[in-house]
Amino acid sequence: MTRGKFIVVEGMEGAGKSSAIAVVETFVQKLNHTYIKVREPGGTPLAEQLRTIVKSASHDEIVTQETELFLMYASRSQLLANKIHPALAKGHWVIADRHDLSSRAYQGGGRGIDEHVIDTIANITLKGFKPDLTLYLDIDPVIGLSRAKARGDLDRIELENIDFFHRVRNKYRQLAANDDKIITINAEQAIVKVHQDIEEILMKFLTT
Repeated sequence: MTRGKFIVVEGMEGAGKSSAIAVVETFVQKLNHTYIKVREPGGTPLAEQLRTIVKSASHDEIVTQETELFLMYASRSQLLANKIHPALAKGHWVIADRHDLSSRAYQGGGRGIDEHVIDTIANITLKGFKPDLTLYLDIDPVIGLSRAKARGDLDRIELENIDFFHRVRNKYRQLAANDDKIITINAEQAIVKVHQDIEEILMKFLTT
């Protein structure tokens, strides 16, 4: 049986990940592939509980950056073992809202955690596993956060200062520039153009 494909949509708050995922989903449906959608952190009952801990803005104590990092990878480990790997093994495609690149950008770029520390944890949990394709929606944090605020209350991470998000964006762009499986899309364009770019990338992905 042919292994399924793993496609990830990445980007900061307000970049339009949800609508981008819908475009990917429609594209995969047209190809008649069986697929599942997952999100990080989360995606399984236990991983969703970890998501709540990570994102809640109402903790009575400070969540340390190390705790945040470990919770992200604990959630990711659960999702990989219980959803992603089994689906791919059945030949199903997986469409993910975030994956390992988010930890590299947010905990690595934003928090400043040493990349060798992240590498060590990633090697234990991911064991070299990588997406077949990552679509990174690039947006100025000021624009993205204004969009996010318009949606409603912000979570604990979304409440960080603007410098944090500039560091996150810089890390995203740096990592994307050095990996040909990460394709950057200008998320500040009209939404029709963003979706058009996604479709063109997916077509190219399937013919190479």
